Amino acid sequence: MDGQRRKLILSWCLYDWANSAFATTIMAAVLPVFYSSVAGANLSKTTASSYWGYTNTIAMLIVACSAPLLGALADHKGTKKRFLAFFAALGVVSTSLLVFVGRGDWFLASFLYIIGMVGFSGGNNFYDSLLPHVAGERDMDRISSYGYALGYLGGGILLAFNLSMILKPHWFGIPDAEWGTRYSFLTVGVWWILFSIPLLKNVPEPAVVPIPGESPHPLRASIQRLSLTFHNLRQYREAFKFLVAFWLYNDGIGTIISMAVIFGAEINIPQGHLIGSILAVQFIGIPFSILFGRLAGWLGTKRAIFLGLTVYTGISIGGYFIQTALHFWILAVLVGFVQGGTQALSRSFFGTMIPKSRSAEFFSFYDVSSKFAGIIGPFVFGLVGQLTGSSRLSVVALVIFFVGGGLTLFTVNEKEGRSRALS
Repeated sequence: MDGQRRKLILSWCLYDWANSAFATTIMAAVLPVFYSSVAGANLSKTTASSYWGYTNTIAMLIVACSAPLLGALADHKGTKKRFLAFFAALGVVSTSLLVFVGRGDWFLASFLYIIGMVGFSGGNNFYDSLLPHVAGERDMDRISSYGYALGYLGGGILLAFNLSMILKPHWFGIPDAEWGTRYSFLTVGVWWILFSIPLLKNVPEPAVVPIPGESPHPLRASIQRLSLTFHNLRQYREAFKFLVAFWLYNDGIGTIISMAVIFGAEINIPQGHLIGSILAVQFIGIPFSILFGRLAGWLGTKRAIFLGLTVYTGISIGGYFIQTALHFWILAVLVGFVQGGTQALSRSFFGTMIPKSRSAEFFSFYDVSSKFAGIIGPFVFGLVGQLTGSSRLSVVALVIFFVGGGLTLFTVNEKEGRSRALS
């Protein structure tokens, strides 16, 4: 691999390093605890958990409804990177503004988090769509896994720094842990924008491939492309079946990511253990994301994903029985084994079954499937918690998504899907 290609791949992977700060500090570790104990101080713990679930649902609904049209528009105009920059900036600004959220400001926290999630998820649509243009079919699993590994490392490093600010605020001249937490939100914005620069500077915008008879008007052309995609889904039947499988099992994965810490806070796991266990997930995820890329070469991509789903099923069942911080740590370690690898291989598996010239459009459907998962999973989590007065059964309910996704994935013919993408 020559130096220019290494630079291209590293620049692409660094965006995972950049925006994973949002995934770790904002989505998974720090903001959920802050939301429950500070922003939602006037709410019961179960109500705060439910409101957090509904907040995630609203954010994902916005992204899911807008992503397909924006993906088609990006393919038509050749503006994948421009859209990525816009959504990244949206996420950076709203995340940084979380520094102003104080005690009882749960509505403001929800509002800024929703805007941040739109920026994070919307940017990922266009980041993922660049993968088939950066990697060849043979090395797509490996490069996608490297991206996730680098994301775990970057998100973990910043989370470790933020954890220091929260637990030892006097080291930084910060008055207390609450302000340490609020300043940690600001560091995410700075980190995100800083490490987005290599991709925006070094990864070229893929060439536009016009569709015969396409309207010169951007909005009309985008609708035409969407219509054509729906019409041609029969040609990419295996990719479509995989989308259904991914929609199901990623529902469980996404809900575990967004709800685990606030669930731990609800059952009185100390904050240090909650954030520390999420930090452990980041560093465990680095070697295991790479390992899953190699497992795909040994076992096949689909079998490696099956392995991850089997572990996740056990995690969901085990979540019901959590009583101590040690139990939470054990399940967090298991998540670290499979989270990055399962998601990385899902991205690359789909990337091998779609036409490269319409990658933003198809990846918008891929990301929409994950966003609809983000709508249903947290909503079910919040609803079950409110109906039962505890979120333990909410965790067990996730099993159905992993089992249903695995059964649907079993029907996907990998060879046929890849052959169709090349035809």
